[in-house]
Amino acid sequence: MTITDTVGVTESPDSYGAYPRLSADQIETLATRGDHRDVAPGEVLIRESEPSDRFVVILRGSVQVITGYGSDEPQRLLVHGAGRFLGELGLLAGQASFYTAVAGEGAKILVVPVEQLAELLQCDTRLGDLIVRAFFIRREILIGLDAGFRIIGSRYSADTRRLREFAARNRLPHRYVDLEEDTDAEEALRALGLTPEDTPVVIWRDGKVLRNPSNARLAQAIGLTTPRPDSGVRDLLVIGAGPAGLAAAVYGAADGLTTTAFDATATGGQAATSSRIENYLGFPAGISGAELAERAAIQARRFGAEINLPAEAVSLVPDGELQAASLDLDGQRVEIVSRTVVVATGARYRELDVPGISELAATSVCYAATFMEARQCARHPVAVVGGGNSAGQAAVFLAEVTPRVYLLAREYDLHQKMSRYLVDRISRHPRIVVRTHTRLQRAEGDGCLEALVLEDLHTGEQESIPVHMLFVFIGARPHTDWLGDIVALDADGFVLTGTDAASAPRGDHARRLGRPPHPLETSRPGVFAAGDVRHGATRRVGSAVGDGAAAVQMLHDHLQRTGSAAR
Repeated sequence: MTITDTVGVTESPDSYGAYPRLSADQIETLATRGDHRDVAPGEVLIRESEPSDRFVVILRGSVQVITGYGSDEPQRLLVHGAGRFLGELGLLAGQASFYTAVAGEGAKILVVPVEQLAELLQCDTRLGDLIVRAFFIRREILIGLDAGFRIIGSRYSADTRRLREFAARNRLPHRYVDLEEDTDAEEALRALGLTPEDTPVVIWRDGKVLRNPSNARLAQAIGLTTPRPDSGVRDLLVIGAGPAGLAAAVYGAADGLTTTAFDATATGGQAATSSRIENYLGFPAGISGAELAERAAIQARRFGAEINLPAEAVSLVPDGELQAASLDLDGQRVEIVSRTVVVATGARYRELDVPGISELAATSVCYAATFMEARQCARHPVAVVGGGNSAGQAAVFLAEVTPRVYLLAREYDLHQKMSRYLVDRISRHPRIVVRTHTRLQRAEGDGCLEALVLEDLHTGEQESIPVHMLFVFIGARPHTDWLGDIVALDADGFVLTGTDAASAPRGDHARRLGRPPHPLETSRPGVFAAGDVRHGATRRVGSAVGDGAAAVQMLHDHLQRTGSAAR
């Protein structure tokens, strides 16, 4: 087996904090929670595609970090020396490893169980910040190197796109192999006894093959936490893990409430599809929605919250003063009972309904602009439809990787719905072309998008522009169909809270509160709503986070009134 070097066979310089060297005091602190071990040359300390339950510090000698270990094309990322440590974000989340670590000559290590590490990270914030920051950056590096599992499938397949989106939204290191472009793809399939008709498939480098797995099946293989039925009653159940739901999970767990959160797809909600959030307090250089979600999820877990995905809410049924939520997990029903519930299922972007779109949806129409989509459309012109901040952020992000971005908006002026800083940036960008008071008439293409026909809403004139991908951000609808008549909704399906819930006609379907509802409480006692799913909510990440935190403060009153307050 010949190993190709990606970073180099010597220790890589650490310019960005991915590979810090621990001080003697920090190693001594870790040693109080772990054990020293001498390891033989060639011993595998962490194996790709298998979960690891230990944090490893190199005390002497060296350890190689390799992707594709045991395959025909292994790659050495770097060599860790004394004082450095192994691991990345998946270690804290309980995921399978996306690399292999192999001991060199004369190596001695310190092994700390993950449970002990988690406790230590809460006690020693300086050490915790150093380790967690390194883990975040290492995950970015692995994603950039296409490490991890492979998804082989056709670009025309809806299931291929589903798997790619799930992997990208959950920031799972992987490589996509396009059957239409990769000449070696069919040969790789034949070597595994597969044909193109068996695709899409997910392949680990150790030969593990998943044929067109569901999102839940892939999640189980990777090690993402999935909900499990049990007889325990939670203090707080958070339905939806966008910014509002994650904030509720963080503050609920920090307050000592037994907290469980889940989401149908990934943590972060709509915010996770934003390539860069630049107006969120505390991040002057901006932060991607996905990274913000990851940080919040790690924070919630550090306080003891359980975060599960993918699992979709099917119903919410009162059980006395308790609430029973039914979840769909890969076709199976799981029930979770809780004393309080925060509904944070958010809103979903509306689909564009114009001639030609449905035929091209699987290959050329996107409702998010992340690195996955950017890689698909590099070197080709694209169009973004929408006049709000999400559309503006997408246009700016995509303009860094594509030769031309057409921003199409019905509004007369972008200032009507878009923040000024974005409008200014768009107006200065040489690769963004803005078409205001414009309507999309139809999409054209054979298999893939080739052109869009636009209409000027003032003059009626039509124009055809050559584009290969279409990004749609035209407003959102609340994800509340699963609630039925359990709580009062407005005419558009958003959850009514506070005084709106108290005066709503549909509030008669719920048991009377016997007191005015809290500002974020629904017509059902003990059920709260936070974020975009709530009627009257401000569509900002900061507002959603504030909702989640405030809901926890309010639900404490309900727990006290029902005699079940956390001790």
